[in-house]
Amino acid sequence: MNIIGLDALVFGVEDPAGCRDYLVDYGLIEAGNGRFEALDGTAVVIAAATDTALPAAPAPGCQLRKTVFGVGDAATLDAIANELRKDREARRLPDGSIESVDEDGFAIGFQVSVRRSVPTMGEVANAPGAPLQRAVNSLGVDARIAQIRPRTLSHVVYFVPDAARSEAFYVRRLGFRCTDRFADVGPFLQPAGTLDHHTHFLIQAPAFMKGVEHFTFHFAGPTEVLHNGCRFVEKGYQSFWGPGRHQLGSNWFWYFNSPFGCRMEMDADMDLHDANWQPRELQLGADASQAFLLGYRQKWAPGPEARKNGDDA
Repeated sequence: MNIIGLDALVFGVEDPAGCRDYLVDYGLIEAGNGRFEALDGTAVVIAAATDTALPAAPAPGCQLRKTVFGVGDAATLDAIANELRKDREARRLPDGSIESVDEDGFAIGFQVSVRRSVPTMGEVANAPGAPLQRAVNSLGVDARIAQIRPRTLSHVVYFVPDAARSEAFYVRRLGFRCTDRFADVGPFLQPAGTLDHHTHFLIQAPAFMKGVEHFTFHFAGPTEVLHNGCRFVEKGYQSFWGPGRHQLGSNWFWYFNSPFGCRMEMDADMDLHDANWQPRELQLGADASQAFLLGYRQKWAPGPEARKNGDDA
């Protein structure tokens, strides 16, 4: 099935104003009606937790109310509806989208994708001898840019009580495939319409933990992740993990605590895989989770005061 990826994540939140400020400071564009968009139109949508129009939460305390997938065409929508109706309700909403639930009670929606093209280039490195480099006199980092914008909604991570059952639903019913996995933890899953390493990661966890571990948007490259992350810290948001680079997927990452009852990540430069890729299986641990991990510190510059204080090593 031609599922391209995530079009939107819909949350029912306790603090809409605080969530709004968080998403704007993160770099998303406020589009009205609780919608906050990346450059390609993918989005986070927020509403008050008491909004009766929202689907039910999959578990107490989980603020995610719906995961919306973008598909390539109307024929794919029809195929998904027909497949899901074999054993569950799949409602056609007034806007033409499909709404149902997965094996764990997470509300899932499907619509012809809203994604639009992003005309600007991603990050290019000046690697000596490489044929593709930045144009002469173009800057690798420009502090004058007022706001760094995420380019697209990347992935979401679920805590689920039976990862094998959850994986089977996405693979057998919706055409996803496993690209890599952590043994005894869960798979990274990729829908058929993208080459991204994953749009979902399923983590085996006790039933009382069912919910969202984190979600993230792709940025143009590691410089944007580091630059935007530093600005985010300076605005008072709490770093949780990072910056660093993952082993599986290779994406740069920086995780932050959020008001959504889960972490929110900034990421960039994820691996792309096609059907020729052979999935790896690793034991979960610090060495397998990250290729390297950096530590944030406040801005610093070499000079007499730094040398006097012994800070220039």
